[in-house]
Amino acid sequence: MRDNFSIVNESGELLPRLPLARIKNDILGKKYCLSLAFVDKKKSREINKRYRKKDKPTNILSFSFSKTEGEILMCPNIVRQEVKNKAESSNRTFRGYMGFLVIHGMLHLEGMKHSSKMDRAEEKYDKKYFYRNRRGVGNNPSRGGRVFKGRKKS
Repeated sequence: MRDNFSIVNESGELLPRLPLARIKNDILGKKYCLSLAFVDKKKSREINKRYRKKDKPTNILSFSFSKTEGEILMCPNIVRQEVKNKAESSNRTFRGYMGFLVIHGMLHLEGMKHSSKMDRAEEKYDKKYFYRNRRGVGNNPSRGGRVFKGRKKS
């Protein structure tokens, strides 16, 4: 089953493919009803001001409606700007930072607040979904966590 979705933002730009369904099922559960919407800077600022009393656009907002239903709003323009400025993105790619923010938003929907516990959960899911090496070995216990380069030629 493929669960990578092709998503287009408000200006028609194709956004990176992310394993959204797997991440959602892993963090929130299969029965959780999640809506993911992409907004521009103006809408992000408007919503952030209305609900958080902060008069500036933001990269992500999470709204929990019930224990089994919620919504995440993302502003890809802000995310791209943060990656470009390396301000908050910790030198991640656009795709990696978008993925990290989706995880962050879902953990908020799960009820977590900013804390060391949330940081550990973010790191766990971030490694699981976005920090695999090129060969797809990742953190494979059967290989002792090592990547084999192959036999040296003599």
